[in-house]
Amino acid sequence: MIIVVIGLLNLAQRLIALILQTTGIVLVLRYSRTRKGEPYISSTAIVASEFLKGVICIILVWFETDCSLNRLIRKLNDEIYGKPYETVKLAIPSGLYAIQNNLLFIALSYLNAATYQVTYQLKILTTALCCVFMLGKKIQKHQWVSLCMLAIGVAFVTWPSSDEVNKRSVTQSQKSWLQQFIGFGAVLMATLTSGFAGVYFEKILKTGPTSVWVRNIQLAIFGTIFGLVIVCIFDYKAVMDKGFFQGYSTVVWIVIFLQAIGGLIIAAVIKYADNIIKGFATSLSIILSSVVSYFVLNDFAPSLFFFMGAILVIAATFLYGWEKKVKVTSTSDQVRI
Repeated sequence: MIIVVIGLLNLAQRLIALILQTTGIVLVLRYSRTRKGEPYISSTAIVASEFLKGVICIILVWFETDCSLNRLIRKLNDEIYGKPYETVKLAIPSGLYAIQNNLLFIALSYLNAATYQVTYQLKILTTALCCVFMLGKKIQKHQWVSLCMLAIGVAFVTWPSSDEVNKRSVTQSQKSWLQQFIGFGAVLMATLTSGFAGVYFEKILKTGPTSVWVRNIQLAIFGTIFGLVIVCIFDYKAVMDKGFFQGYSTVVWIVIFLQAIGGLIIAAVIKYADNIIKGFATSLSIILSSVVSYFVLNDFAPSLFFFMGAILVIAATFLYGWEKKVKVTSTSDQVRI
């Protein structure tokens, strides 16, 4: 239903929808992690978003079955319980996505939205490499060039400016360096899990007739389970002390909602677009995140290195999708909800 609605939109409207999605979740999540007040437990928010994602996908499958409850139950029973081996296949990407989502919450606790947006584009590199080794896909020469540009651009973005270093005391510099190290480390690990899980999921989708919405229900089931395991391992005491939903506010629920529907919107938009549109959306999203981080969140002071790196990353994004419509870079985004 959402796909049909977005399909009726014109090119500009699809671009706006994609920009708002890719920018909104990052900015709102960053704000939720830095706002004043009682902090929420990020691992519980991930569990809530996985559960909500499963509910949304069940509703979509219900529409596919002509809004018949009996057909819905029969379809879910046949596809999920009737094919246990096919369902268990989703345990691997679900576990990786659970780890990835927790890492992204950590990253946005220590990095501003603009730096995060640029650095996270390394997922293009990891996804491309996974496609080469797991799916046997060939990367064109201009795409290899773009991947090198991407790596150099991210290196520039992560390079501290001399002004920042001079303005801080030794203690502040050490603290800031440690925070950035944690943030960049979390993003790097997230790009690795994103690339492998996305390509693995694509391989599963191409080896059977099961719809993407049913597959995402299977993902949500395991995602909720793995998410709860992470809560029990790392946040059991905190949950027992103040409850599962401690620190939840309207902003947190917005984060959960955006996290749940994010991949769905991307899949729906890209179904009717191409890599050029994805490139525009990524570029404008980076710019918008930078503007909001600077003027609204006040946690971002762009340096010359950042501008150079951002330009390289934006150019690399366009170059990778140039000429042929090889959607290697958006594999995990198209199928991931």
